Amino acid sequence: MNPSISRLFRSLVAVTASLTLSAAESAVELTPEALVAEALGRNTELGFYQSQLEGAQAARRLAGRLDLPKAELQAGQVRSKNLDQSFAGEGAMWSASVRQSFEWPGRLGLRKAIANQDVALATLGLEAFRRELAGKVRENAFGLAGAEEKARVAQAVADRFRALREVLVQRDPAGIAPQLEVRILEATELTLRRRASDFSLAVDAERVRLNLLRGSALDAPLRVKGLLPELPGRPPLDRLMAAANTNNFDLRTRAAELVQQGFRVDLARNERWPAFEIGPMTMGQDGSTLDRIVGVGVAFPLPLWRPRTANIAAAEARQQQASALLASARREVERRVVTAARGYDSRIAELARWRSDVVAQFESAAELADRHYRLGAVPATTYVELQKQYLDAVEAHLDTRREALGALLELEQATGLGLAVPSVSSSGTSTGLVAPVSSSTPQPARP
Repeated sequence: MNPSISRLFRSLVAVTASLTLSAAESAVELTPEALVAEALGRNTELGFYQSQLEGAQAARRLAGRLDLPKAELQAGQVRSKNLDQSFAGEGAMWSASVRQSFEWPGRLGLRKAIANQDVALATLGLEAFRRELAGKVRENAFGLAGAEEKARVAQAVADRFRALREVLVQRDPAGIAPQLEVRILEATELTLRRRASDFSLAVDAERVRLNLLRGSALDAPLRVKGLLPELPGRPPLDRLMAAANTNNFDLRTRAAELVQQGFRVDLARNERWPAFEIGPMTMGQDGSTLDRIVGVGVAFPLPLWRPRTANIAAAEARQQQASALLASARREVERRVVTAARGYDSRIAELARWRSDVVAQFESAAELADRHYRLGAVPATTYVELQKQYLDAVEAHLDTRREALGALLELEQATGLGLAVPSVSSSGTSTGLVAPVSSSTPQPARP
């Protein structure tokens, strides 16, 4: 390679690295809990559920009120005749009445109960979305930190291959074996560059998702501090099932819908009797002080007994559907709990086979192989394989931890328990990217 071109290439790489470093330094660094707080305060979709709750509360205030009174005015012309059909006189005639509508006893209470269930459903929807949002932010925060770590390792290994290849090229080795080794290093570097590029795209994708959840600009620079949740031993399965039956938002929503449908059935039966209107009324004739009528008027539709068989049957059918949906949702939640618990146990057992410093040992071995390969003490196949296995080990470790965290967050969503807690040292500082794995013995989780 031409020395001037080589120096130019190294200068461009240095400039690019410095720009990347300055951009990374200008990025906002937030912990997962800070990201959750931002998302709960600025997420745009959260406003939909809040507005839905406010609308249900406003409808509840109107559900227990009677309709406003109705005023009725009538006017006309009256013409009087004597018994012999002779004209006796004529004049204007008018009448006025005010009527208030009254519902059948118990109907307003049922409508208010239905409105209360609407408020309960809206509250459950808001709480469920907040919990789901917090879980997504925590999982994506770990995904961003893991993707950045994998991109860093892939870039470092690829740079190591490039530097070594440049050294070998400058030596201008004779023979077929050294030339083939250079081609092996070059091909491996290209492959690792591709993997580093894929990891960089994953970093961008995770950052965009986090910015979308936290209500910020999609291209806003962001870094996650190394405060990652521990992976504790999960509670026993029977406790998880009991918590899911009590706290799961899907089950609570289906149960509230079933109660509401029961009120709707009662309301459909109550509406067989119509509402009625009652109020004072007066009638008079213009120019006459003798004929004046004052009384009370009552109005009601006919027939008094309104056939509501179809409405009652439809309401009862919807009640049966709500009951079936509740039973189906309970089975689905049980499936989620069992699947997530088994997946979490599998990933924890897999992580337990890893030593706590295994990634650091692989990194040290990769650096040792690089030094000894330059001295000729390590063959090219061993060197290349060790560098690739170092990257594969980091990727496998981070992917396993993310899958374990995803299963743990799934258990949180299904049971309503707070299972994932931040990993901190005794002094209250972060323990870094790789958080410890607790004992597999089931431990009580905080409520």
